[in-house]
Amino acid sequence: MDQSNTRLGILLMIATTFVFAAQDGISRHLAGEYNVLMVVMIRYWFFAAFVMAVAGRKAGGLRAAAATRQPFLQVFRGLLLATEICIMIYGFTLLGLVESHAVFTSYPLIIAALSGPILGEAVGWRRWLAIFVGFVGVLIILKPGFGVFAPAAIVPLIAALLFALYGLLTRFAARKDSTATSFFWTGVTGAVMMTAVGIAYWEPMTGPDWAWMGVLCITGALGHWLLIKTYEVAEASSVQPFAYFQLVFGAVIGVFVFAETIEANVAFGALIIISAGLFNFWRERRRAARLA
Repeated sequence: MDQSNTRLGILLMIATTFVFAAQDGISRHLAGEYNVLMVVMIRYWFFAAFVMAVAGRKAGGLRAAAATRQPFLQVFRGLLLATEICIMIYGFTLLGLVESHAVFTSYPLIIAALSGPILGEAVGWRRWLAIFVGFVGVLIILKPGFGVFAPAAIVPLIAALLFALYGLLTRFAARKDSTATSFFWTGVTGAVMMTAVGIAYWEPMTGPDWAWMGVLCITGALGHWLLIKTYEVAEASSVQPFAYFQLVFGAVIGVFVFAETIEANVAFGALIIISAGLFNFWRERRRAARLA
């Protein structure tokens, strides 16, 4: 992979995180006005249509994209991600973007902690130490035992756990299925689930909010398209650290659009989590290089 491709991949990853942060900001607005389940349901309708359109243009079409030897795993992955999205957006309405994103950045550490029991990967003592330090950062953000802890602060942590499980199961599914197949099942399964649980919560929307919903759907598709392009032009190990820019962009939107504040404990805890995550990622790269 040449340097120009790596540079392009980094730029695409930063663009991806900006689009996803904007998507989170729009989700926060809409979920503050309408039921979360309805918002996610409409978002998934567009996402499923996008997934099927992408699959239809590839060799073999929808039939090839849907072909899997592990349908129960693929369905479970899709249900897991849809549930995580609902919980995370609900967290935005409770805590705002800044604190929710700060806690959610712990998901790479959860992936590292669970990669042993789920995927059978070796996790050395240095990575375990980084995981422990990272969760100290989470505790600094949550501030348990200081009289100001709100149970709502657990919501983005639950979302991070579910997203970590989704990521691990995606890696597990990749042993037998292609990325296109996993992408197809993620969109279609999520749309079916959200329609089943969300249609009962339908509410009439105003014209301006329908416009925001349209932008939300477009940013969802655009974000996934950019992410696919990112991994097409550059190695994941080169661009993954830049995914933390989503926290930066989310914080900017939270402060300047929703008048949120960045508390000192949140900033300090997030810095610890990101530092631990980057160290963990570096150790994983070194281990992969030795095994190559």
